[in-house]
Amino acid sequence: MSEKQKKKRSFPSAFTVLAIILVLAAVLTYIVPSGQFSRLTYDDSTNEFVITDHENNVTTEPATQEVLDRLQIQLSLDKFTEGVIKKPIAIPGTYQRIEQKPQGFLDVLKAPITGALDTTDIMLFVFILGGIIGIINKIGAFDAGMAALSKRTKGKEFLLVTLVFVLTTLGGTTFGLAEETIAFYPILMPIFLLSGFDVLTCIAAIYMGSSIGTMFSTINPFATVIASNAAGISFTEGLTFRIVTLVLASIITLAYMYWYAKKVNKDPTKSYVYADKEEIHKRFLGEYDSNSEKEFTWRRRLCLLIFAAAFPVLIWGVSRGGWWFEEMSALFLGVALLLMFFSGLSEKDAVNTFIAGAGDLVGVVLTIGLARSINIVMDNGFISDTLLYYSTEFVAGMGKGTFAIAQLLIFSVLGFFIPSSSGLAVLSMPIMAPLADTVGLSREVVINAYNWGQGWMSFITPTGLILVTLEMAGTTFDKWLKYILPLMGIIGVFSAVMLVINTMF
Repeated sequence: MSEKQKKKRSFPSAFTVLAIILVLAAVLTYIVPSGQFSRLTYDDSTNEFVITDHENNVTTEPATQEVLDRLQIQLSLDKFTEGVIKKPIAIPGTYQRIEQKPQGFLDVLKAPITGALDTTDIMLFVFILGGIIGIINKIGAFDAGMAALSKRTKGKEFLLVTLVFVLTTLGGTTFGLAEETIAFYPILMPIFLLSGFDVLTCIAAIYMGSSIGTMFSTINPFATVIASNAAGISFTEGLTFRIVTLVLASIITLAYMYWYAKKVNKDPTKSYVYADKEEIHKRFLGEYDSNSEKEFTWRRRLCLLIFAAAFPVLIWGVSRGGWWFEEMSALFLGVALLLMFFSGLSEKDAVNTFIAGAGDLVGVVLTIGLARSINIVMDNGFISDTLLYYSTEFVAGMGKGTFAIAQLLIFSVLGFFIPSSSGLAVLSMPIMAPLADTVGLSREVVINAYNWGQGWMSFITPTGLILVTLEMAGTTFDKWLKYILPLMGIIGVFSAVMLVINTMF
């Protein structure tokens, strides 16, 4: 066996990593006690609060401020009546142990099936995207477009990295750009590779852009806004401080990316994915040869223009139109039909090419379902509320600075078990935010700790997007860890320092 083959087998695939974590999650359901907080929801049809306890007993109370005060929910009534808070919130002081719900062998086997059913919308989106890429590659539009672009960007390559990073960061901090970035890799990866960057730099520009943006969220409605509402404060509190922190974190991240890209440009063997370079280039560049450029015909220009035009529409739909994967998939299905029509391919060839392109992303699609299965096992084991309960006990009585850093660490851990930013906010804020009052801190410190802790952990959380991204990029988790852990350490220290500074205001 060659040395190259040994290296490729030295670290398991995304599927194996997720399978191992799935088993570990099931083991946790035997160790961590099962428990639940009672939940409160607002029923606008009857103007009542609906309370569900740990035994699933349902009671109703009139929707009044007195009821909220009695339940120690420190929120104004209008947060519910005006539809600001729609999801069930945890009621402070109601945690109860329940019968242990360990997830056995059959539960572990069923979880990926349930996970696939739960993420069908994302899977279809990825399949349609794969079909589109197949058609564009078939007609040579990518090859011709990349050749034209590489001439114009020669000598200014890092501007591409900066532009992509800044745009995805803005998307993350304003409207929570995250899963939507899956669509960016097939079109940007070849451009990055032709510009002399390795696959990790492309991943960092897109993934870390959206991650830094969502981590240091300013007005993201799915993170800062909903968390602030659930904490009973305006999302504008501390906005200037969050903007400054976002800018500084972005500069740190870009500087790290520049250092790595410069190092690889000077000596390609320093790339953490150098051993896989040939395979990655073949995957994304195919038979592309810069010395035999394809003509950039009107047909190829038109197809690329149609594809590129979908992205501004996508961003508008997600940020302004309330779109999710159903609408995004419909948009790209329309793009696929237009590409088939203008491609010049026969009907049979166009359809077969679309199907083959979709088939190329089967591995990515299966990774999405498997990642979701881990959260299903933990949810069914009822251990998330227990972790939140013990977290509140842990921070009781701490000093201001210690309290802030402890909150950062707690939300990093909770972010692994509850990957939904809005879900974690609504569950934890009614319980965590009032703790800031007991130590004389503004509740915005807890909001920042929530954002920064969960966002920091997302750099490597296998239950999030990173393994899906790596599967799409054709590289492994260990290569990403080697790249990201130094930056993760820097950003972690930076976040802790800024959080301590935040306690001084």
